[in-house]
Amino acid sequence: MRWLIPAAGLALAGCTVPSEFLQRMEAQAKYEYYETSEFWADGKAMRTPPEGTVPRERPVGNPGLTTGRVNGTLVSTIPLELNREVLEVGQKKYNIVCSQCHGQLGDGNSVVAENMAMRLPPSLLEIANKPDGHVFVAMTEGYGVMPSFAGELNIQERWAVVAYVRALQRARNTQAGGQPLPQENR
Repeated sequence: MRWLIPAAGLALAGCTVPSEFLQRMEAQAKYEYYETSEFWADGKAMRTPPEGTVPRERPVGNPGLTTGRVNGTLVSTIPLELNREVLEVGQKKYNIVCSQCHGQLGDGNSVVAENMAMRLPPSLLEIANKPDGHVFVAMTEGYGVMPSFAGELNIQERWAVVAYVRALQRARNTQAGGQPLPQENR
């Protein structure tokens, strides 16, 4: 049985596969931009998209919700109705995706941060003065050495994480009785 894998490797090494067999997709017939075509009555190979189609690069609906910006300006408030469920989703997703670098408390203290040779992840508690869109855009597009997390978190989950980060910031700056801490104690 031990000889089976090396023997299979030698057998495959001796095989020759015609290059046209491997390159069929590269050599397929296709039209280039602005080429003419005899297939269509208007003679154009490029087709106009059907009415109502939307390119995937263009956000649909409320740009504040989908991009975190309106007319190029970061949105200042979360464009979702905030409730307990949204905060619970935000906490769950933050703990899964964000806390490894930014820490459970959002203060930037984590095992990953301790072992980072490059720039350390920032304390999320220190960016309370940034608009909500700043945090959303950072998760969507990446920021510094942080990659985009748009593939891991959908739009609603990213906004839920923003809401949870804001809750962490408020909790850090609040006394036990619910009153804001004086500036010198923050």
